[in-house]
Amino acid sequence: MKKYNLSILLCLCLQLVYSQQSGNENENYKQQLYKTEKAFERMVSDKGMAEAFYFFADENAVILRANDSIIKGKENIKKFYDKKPKNATVNWTADFIEVSADGTLGYTYGKFRWITKKEDGSTVESKGVFHTIWKKQADNSWKYVWD
Repeated sequence: MKKYNLSILLCLCLQLVYSQQSGNENENYKQQLYKTEKAFERMVSDKGMAEAFYFFADENAVILRANDSIIKGKENIKKFYDKKPKNATVNWTADFIEVSADGTLGYTYGKFRWITKKEDGSTVESKGVFHTIWKKQADNSWKYVWD
């Protein structure tokens, strides 16, 4: 009976250690995704929307834009943003990040702020909510599959 109790205790301890490790690993995945969001935002500011949305897109990425229009594929996403005025800036913050237990899929959502500078120097500001689905790539980078 003593060996049986010891075996159960050992199993419980191992399960606790594993669940803590899994929790820590999941937090690491969330931090990776947070850093990816911030790098994406920085690249939009530094290199423009077309380059950033292209760089962070999975090959088969899809974006949903105004009037329920869907743009499919990394190349088409770049073309879409190449046509947009260059006098706009956007910034955002992920209010929530979740990652699958195996660390291969994640999603973020939060608030964004889009500011367009008009010819007369005035600005027009739009605010909204974003939702992005991310997929971990073979090289361990994160690319969005839905935005």
